[in-house]
Amino acid sequence: MQAPTPTPSLAQRLALAFGAFFAILGDARLAARYAALRSAPGQAPAPAAAPSAPPAASPASPPLKTVVPDAALQLLALLQREARLIDFCGESLAGYDDAQIGAAARLVHQGCAKVLAEHFTIAPVRSEAEGSRITLAAGFDAGAVRLTGNVVGQPPFSGSLSHRGWRVTETRLPRLAEGHDTRVLAPAEVEL
Repeated sequence: MQAPTPTPSLAQRLALAFGAFFAILGDARLAARYAALRSAPGQAPAPAAAPSAPPAASPASPPLKTVVPDAALQLLALLQREARLIDFCGESLAGYDDAQIGAAARLVHQGCAKVLAEHFTIAPVRSEAEGSRITLAAGFDAGAVRLTGNVVGQPPFSGSLSHRGWRVTETRLPRLAEGHDTRVLAPAEVEL
């Protein structure tokens, strides 16, 4: 019998959340697995299968894009520069009281908000107010709208909008010089 997994601390959950954010951003298959997990709350995820030979692509499967991590690494570097995000998530918060953590979180929040505002235009997926009743007709974009709750039958589906969702309508990441190493998120500092 396997021992129960201990509940992660707040600091561990913050680090996990930010790591998951970037992992999901860069891996469409992981994002789909996460969405499936979120749509079935209370159910334990299926245990990971042992690695085996890669499955043969079925003719109906759409081709998967190769993801280049440069843009994700660039965004992570911007979040470190403006919000000290990596420093914050890498720091153990065990020795700090809630007021100190809250003050640090406020600075991280301000820096993250600045990066998002400068480099992305973000708009809601749905224009209706949260809590309003909406109907989704057959053929709705399942990539833009996730059904939760008791999902049975075929569309049209009627329900309450619990979150409007977000989509990026414009990205304004800085251009990178040829040979720039995006893996260096923040250079080491040496004071002379």
